[in-house]
Amino acid sequence: MTTKERAYLKGLAMNIDPVLSLGKASLTPEFTSAVAEAIEARELIKINVLKNCMDDPHTVGNMLAERTRAELVQVIGRKIVLYKRNPDKTKIYFPGEKVKKN
Repeated sequence: MTTKERAYLKGLAMNIDPVLSLGKASLTPEFTSAVAEAIEARELIKINVLKNCMDDPHTVGNMLAERTRAELVQVIGRKIVLYKRNPDKTKIYFPGEKVKKN
């Protein structure tokens, strides 16, 4: 992912609300599968790491990106933004990219 693509995704992420919240149970297989389903449906998701979660948000973000094969866009405070393009139902197109019509 280029820096321009990452900056574009950061701009889009500013306007969305967190889809999931990570609490004291930390990273469970169920939470990871929920993240994978959300990414597949939306492509760009924001995750809120609650204060009762003792794990570092940067570490959690990297682990989730690795487990779901997504891109870690950014971690700001206790918010994680992940992106993964859905080849079947692409919703997010980068500037200058050709839009495929089905």
